[in-house]
Amino acid sequence: MARREVNDIRYKVRSLSTVIALLVGALLGGAAPASAHATLTGSDPRDGGVLKAAPKQVTATFDESVALVEDSLRVVDPDGRPVSAGRPHHAGGKGNTDQVNLTDALGQGTYTVSWRVVSADSHAVSGAFTFSVGKPSATRVTTAAAPAVDPTVNALYGIGRYVAYGGLALLIGVVVFVLACWRSATAVRLVRRPFAIGWWALLGSTVALMLLRGPYDSGDGPAGIADVDSLRQAVGTRPEIALLVRLVLLLMVAVLVRRRLTEPKPTPRVVAVSGVLVLGLAATWVTAEHAAAGIQVPVAMASTALHLLAMAVWLGGLTALLVTLHRAPAEDPLPPAAVARFSRIALASVAVLTATGVYQSWRGLGSWEAFTTPYGRILAFKIWAVLLMLFAASYSRRWTARLLPAPQEERVLVTAGRGGSAPRLSCLS
Repeated sequence: MARREVNDIRYKVRSLSTVIALLVGALLGGAAPASAHATLTGSDPRDGGVLKAAPKQVTATFDESVALVEDSLRVVDPDGRPVSAGRPHHAGGKGNTDQVNLTDALGQGTYTVSWRVVSADSHAVSGAFTFSVGKPSATRVTTAAAPAVDPTVNALYGIGRYVAYGGLALLIGVVVFVLACWRSATAVRLVRRPFAIGWWALLGSTVALMLLRGPYDSGDGPAGIADVDSLRQAVGTRPEIALLVRLVLLLMVAVLVRRRLTEPKPTPRVVAVSGVLVLGLAATWVTAEHAAAGIQVPVAMASTALHLLAMAVWLGGLTALLVTLHRAPAEDPLPPAAVARFSRIALASVAVLTATGVYQSWRGLGSWEAFTTPYGRILAFKIWAVLLMLFAASYSRRWTARLLPAPQEERVLVTAGRGGSAPRLSCLS
């Protein structure tokens, strides 16, 4: 390939990558809290209710199953003194309830109930309400609910989640790029470092999330990482089990890569095992977050898995493409055909991202009318941004197709002679 063609590919890929990076930044910057977390649907006593006699317990009911922690339901009297007795529990064994018993002989006045639970999608939520015995009191405790998660812990947990997504993208994307776009010893050597970075990033973020899960669930600060009781309570939860499975799968990936996966031509058995590990890693997200709760759970889990894998193939593959373009030696540069293959894969990946993203948005909002809400408008903006990425991917496919060398005309041997002279061979294009 001529040096001019290589430079042309690099320039156009970098320009396209800049556009994609801006669009991805817009998507992440426009993110809003998901509406799929557990929501309080009722309480006994009801919010603001005035009772003639003191209740024996307080019950909060949610729209989905919730996990309880030590202070999931706290009740205080008008002077701020706790009147709850015992640990919170599910009322009648129903997973969507949070109930706590009260002490005897509650006096007259307004009581404040603060609740804090962990949704089925692994996110902590909190709130508060009041009820009165006899008549409302002149003094009462504020009903402003404390943050569900300590701000520092929440920030660290969010960073860990984004690092995990990035690590997964590198792990999957670079492997797909090598197997589907440029299967050569040079490609394997060039993407080995990004693959290792992805593995270590996913491993480190998984360990960090496992340590942070205790204070995240309990609402404690960063010091809660060293709290043995808090960590012990988190071990049996679904998010913590998913993280533990992810850790085991990563160790299996390391063993596989060390033995066979880095070969330019891995066997079908190795490719099959790799596919199982990839699906297993995706399942550690799918089974512990939004898809596992709400309506149409089987469809939602399949959609979320496709969404996650498409993201990994696209962004991780784009990273591999840029690395190979920049570092490929002059004697063995990245062929235009490899760029064209990745363009087709990227277009398909973004299409899957769009379709699954629209479905998940509709499922989270519950109706098309909800797109008129502030959260719905943000989602609509994100959908338009993804459509722009589809346009960019389509343009990428067109110009990469033009980089492919035109097929040479077939040369045919024919015979020619003059009069009685012996026939001669000549080449016609």
